[in-house]
Amino acid sequence: MFSRKALQISPSPTLSINARAKQLQSEGRDIIGFGAGEPDFDTPLHIREAAIDALNQGFTRYTPASGTPELKEAVCQKFFTDNGLHYKPQQIVISNGAKHSLANVFATLLNEGDEVIIPIPYWVSYPELVKLYGGVPVFIDTKKEHGYKLRGPALERALSPRTKALILNSPGNPGGQVYSRDELEELATVALQKNLYIIADEIYEKLIYNGAKHFSIASFGEEIKNQSIIVNGVSKTYAMTGWRIGYTASDEKIAAIMSSIQSHTTSNPNSIAQKAALAALTGPQDCVLEMRQSFDERRNYAFERINKMPFLDCVEPLGAFYLFVRVEDTFPRKFKGETIGNSERLVALLLDHYLVALVPGSGFGAPGFVRFSYATSRENIRSGLERMESFLEELE
Repeated sequence: MFSRKALQISPSPTLSINARAKQLQSEGRDIIGFGAGEPDFDTPLHIREAAIDALNQGFTRYTPASGTPELKEAVCQKFFTDNGLHYKPQQIVISNGAKHSLANVFATLLNEGDEVIIPIPYWVSYPELVKLYGGVPVFIDTKKEHGYKLRGPALERALSPRTKALILNSPGNPGGQVYSRDELEELATVALQKNLYIIADEIYEKLIYNGAKHFSIASFGEEIKNQSIIVNGVSKTYAMTGWRIGYTASDEKIAAIMSSIQSHTTSNPNSIAQKAALAALTGPQDCVLEMRQSFDERRNYAFERINKMPFLDCVEPLGAFYLFVRVEDTFPRKFKGETIGNSERLVALLLDHYLVALVPGSGFGAPGFVRFSYATSRENIRSGLERMESFLEELE
């Protein structure tokens, strides 16, 4: 008999689409993919050079399990400079990517049956990680008029005696939503009243557009800071997805438990990648601005084009690099005599007939949507959108 926890984990709804896209590519078909959850830029040169220097200097052995002291110091300085937050190195845990950081958080906080509030739409791994560590995901639908962001009254209605934590993702994947200070303060008030932990996933912190501003909920006072666990990393900001360096900032007791867990599961994060992450955090930041400007140009172009297409609707994303597009109006329509019916079939038809790959919204808790990543070239976006428009014009 296999682990019941493992067996209840849902497979990614994108697997079949990805497999089909790869099959078509292997046949020489010109697939345009909008599924990528990673920047399409190379890791900046000074970061790569720091990794090469680490190799040449023989920095290839074990480090402390929760990360090198110098990288922890750099993370503390980042929090102070960017977020006005004071942390000590012993409150920082460096892990093998932000996903690993989240796994450490849930392993530390959850007992069997503890409930974790997850606003819809959500990143696909949140509920699966909660379940893997014995928790129960509790989903809250958000509204278009609120920009698909959770509000305090909705949070209060979802609470029960078993509620342990709230996952808060801003800027968000897949919706690109960015919470304002007032919105965060409203949620912080509920969290303090009900003694909830806030797991603040801020991995897209630097990718914000159109005058929006990132606020870390932990910066609103010592009380809420003590109940917050910030998850961040270098993957999205510095185009370092494959380097696998994430980090958390939390209460010292929580950090100590996470460090102990990590020491038994993975030991230290990659030593060379830690040197590269140090260079990313302490080196020149103009590369971040250049990437953000490029994403913003693509965002504006894709958002404008998509909202002019028939049957599609999209709220302007102010962060990350995704458009979350409502496609429900296509479901009653027919393509070559077949009723579309749902987002999975829509995505499959678009891939098979127009060679465009999107991600269906079901994995994000929103089956009436698809996710469109603009982390690809302007030319790919232009060409892919033209194909999408042609597909939509064929619908009956």
